[in-house]
Amino acid sequence: MGHKIDIDQVRRVAKLSRLELTEPEIEQFTGELSEILRYVEKLNELDTSQVLPLAHCLPIHNVFRDDQIRPSLSTDRALANAPDREGEFYKVPKILDDNSGA
Repeated sequence: MGHKIDIDQVRRVAKLSRLELTEPEIEQFTGELSEILRYVEKLNELDTSQVLPLAHCLPIHNVFRDDQIRPSLSTDRALANAPDREGEFYKVPKILDDNSGA
């Protein structure tokens, strides 16, 4: 059958992800993640030796536009909706103090 996810692995991943899961959720995700791995193992059985690697599934080439110099917003217009400003800058509340260690 291959690799199967167990409850301890789901608990560990949930802890690392800082997710609080209930016991029923842990059991549900254990089964669902095991099914995903089983499906991936099935895909690994396919012979892909003749398949070229793709960066995109559609035949798209360069989709970037050429850079063009255009006028930008004035400072006053860019800061028009700012809740608070100081001169030409957004003014934001201080989030670090002398005791923060930053």
